[in-house]
Amino acid sequence: MEVLGIDIGGTGIKGAIVDTDTGVLASPRYRLLTPRPATPKPVIAVVSEIVDHFNWHGPVGCGFPAVVKGGVAHTASNISRKWIGFSVQEGIERATHCSVTVLNDADAAGLAEMRFGAGRGEEGVVLIVTLGTGIGTALFVGGRLVPNLELGHIEINGRDAERWAADIVRKDAGLSWNRWAKRVDRYLRTMEELLWPDLIIVGGGASKHHERFFPYIRTQAKVAPAEGKNEAGIVGAALAGARA
Repeated sequence: MEVLGIDIGGTGIKGAIVDTDTGVLASPRYRLLTPRPATPKPVIAVVSEIVDHFNWHGPVGCGFPAVVKGGVAHTASNISRKWIGFSVQEGIERATHCSVTVLNDADAAGLAEMRFGAGRGEEGVVLIVTLGTGIGTALFVGGRLVPNLELGHIEINGRDAERWAADIVRKDAGLSWNRWAKRVDRYLRTMEELLWPDLIIVGGGASKHHERFFPYIRTQAKVAPAEGKNEAGIVGAALAGARA
C-alpha cells in the first residue's frame, strides 16, 4: 500500500510517498521550510503544497511535534502555541481533501524504526530518542507504542532537557562533539534511571554523525543509531496512515 507520509518539524516540513509494505520511499523526498511563525494557517498551507506537489489524493499520515490525541494538538513544541486545542487532522483534511492521520512526530519515527529499522524484532523495552531541533521520545514495550511520551521536556539541573541537549543547541552554541556528548549522555542516563530500557535507539539529524558522540555514551542499555535517519518520520507517519 502506498501512503503519503509527511513529517512536520520545527525547521522543515518534508514528505514522500511510501510503500508501507517495505518502508521504502516510492518517490523522492520533498522538503520545504517550516514557516515563521509556525501558526496553523501557514503550516497547513505548506502541507497542502506538499500534497499538491505529489498530485496526491489518497491517505496521508502526518507526524506533528506535539502531544496529539484524536487528531487534536495538546502541546506545542518548536511551533506556535496557537496549535494547542487545534484539530490538526481536520485542518489538513479541509485544505487537502485527503483522509489524514496525525500522530506525535517522535512516535511516527519510532513506528518506522520498530517495523523496519534498528528496533525490528525487539520485544523488550525500547526507547527511541530523536535529537534535532528538539528532543523527541518514543517508548515501546513488547512492541507496543506508549503514545505521546514527551520526555524531551524533563527537567535536568533546573532546565528543560531539550533546551540543553538538543542537536540545535550544539550548533547554535558552537559546542564540540565531546562537550555536547556529555550532555546527551546525562540525558540518556536520566532516561535509563526512569525507564530501564533494554535498547536505546538514537535518531534525528544528529544520528547521521553518531560515530562522533556515541563513544561518550555510558548507559547500561545498548545504544544503536536509527537506521531510518531523517526518513523515519515520513515512513512512520505513512504507516500510521495505512492503519487508519
